Amino acid sequence: MTKMKCPCKYTYDPEKGDPKQGIPPGTKFEDLPETWRCPRCKQPKSKFNKA
Repeated sequence: MTKMKCPCKYTYDPEKGDPKQGIPPGTKFEDLPETWRCPRCKQPKSKFNKA
């Protein structure tokens, strides 16, 4: 699974998910809801690039 990096340097790791926002481990970046935002700086998914 591909890790994705935000401009703020936060990296979304699908193996870890985002438990603080209710995203379980194993969730691919593509499968995150469109409403999901970077937990650090609140950027939308569209601002992320491959890590």
